[in-house]
Amino acid sequence: MEVKNRIILALDLQSIGEAMEVIRSIREYVDTIKIGYPLVLAEGLGSISRVKEEFDCKIIADFKVADIPETNQKIANLTFKAGADAIIVHGFVGEDSLQACLDSADKYKKEVFLLTEMSHSGAKKFLQPAAEEIAQMGVDMGLKNYVAPSTKLNRLEKIRSVVGDSSFIISPGVGVQGGDPSKTLKFADAIIVGRSIYFSKDPENAVKSIINSIKF
Repeated sequence: MEVKNRIILALDLQSIGEAMEVIRSIREYVDTIKIGYPLVLAEGLGSISRVKEEFDCKIIADFKVADIPETNQKIANLTFKAGADAIIVHGFVGEDSLQACLDSADKYKKEVFLLTEMSHSGAKKFLQPAAEEIAQMGVDMGLKNYVAPSTKLNRLEKIRSVVGDSSFIISPGVGVQGGDPSKTLKFADAIIVGRSIYFSKDPENAVKSIINSIKF
């Protein structure tokens, strides 16, 4: 997946009107939007369709899917039918549950991002010890897309070493959570930025500032 300016907007607002306004202000610089539960639970799955239709952008559904295979596949099918280009899936539930999402992605010609480790401090207790094994499972299953945290550069670097240079890593935690754009992009292919943009009084300038801070 190609990402313009290597920036993905995490659109965790709860109003489709506000969400559309933010996208409209930054669409010149950002072409990939990550939509998660806050917007979809508030406005419905049709919010993905509406954003897709109006802006013709790439949409990653951040549902962190983590259920039995049959349920995972239903979630993925509905998500792809709504217009999402990719879906984020947890790996700790195992190969069969991940495979169900991969089968759905193959059916709809979409993509799966495997979440290896999360950006918040609480992930250290249970998820971090399994992150490298989760990443290796993805490699063994032929996955090319991964999610790894910008807030823990040593962990991001480690995940990169597991999945290899040809894999595509997107990295959350830049901005409010403390992740640095330039340092993150030494190991990731794109950064995920949310509150630093959509809570800004001037989202366009916020994005431009991030772009200017990136040293390619």
